[in-house]
Amino acid sequence: MRVLGIDPGSIATGYGVVSVEGSTLRRIGGGTIRAKGDTLADRLAYLQRALSRAIEELAPEAAALESIFSAKNARSALILGHARGVALAACGSAGLGPAEYTPQQVKSAVTGYGRAEKSQVMLMVQRLLSLAAPPPSDEADALAVAICHGMGMRVRASVRASRTLEPRT
Repeated sequence: MRVLGIDPGSIATGYGVVSVEGSTLRRIGGGTIRAKGDTLADRLAYLQRALSRAIEELAPEAAALESIFSAKNARSALILGHARGVALAACGSAGLGPAEYTPQQVKSAVTGYGRAEKSQVMLMVQRLLSLAAPPPSDEADALAVAICHGMGMRVRASVRASRTLEPRT
């Protein structure tokens, strides 16, 4: 199963696709999309085109996004919401109904601790995917989202399988 993870941002959006095969995780591809354009509309349109291209090239079968956290600055939260909307629309256009995870859920799934530092997440992503070096920050966050969803899918499938084996009373 190929899982796309997206860490949306109005200036930089990380994306990454992870292959989940049993207990083996492998990075298929990823990167960081840096917004280009003079206006918010231009930057969001660029983000949509770039995400759509990445989805087409990397051919994920599932997707997950980091959900909005509570921001102190309402304007920043609103602009981040626009970027998330574009990411959701790009996934929807590709037939991927993305799951959403809080930053704490992602950190907990990857590091075992929901308040882990960014550097800890980057190192665990490197280890889990057997990479030579930690990926750049935004891509690492996106790969962490993909790992969180992929591992969760594995657990949910195991639970469903065990329920079908249980005798009914």
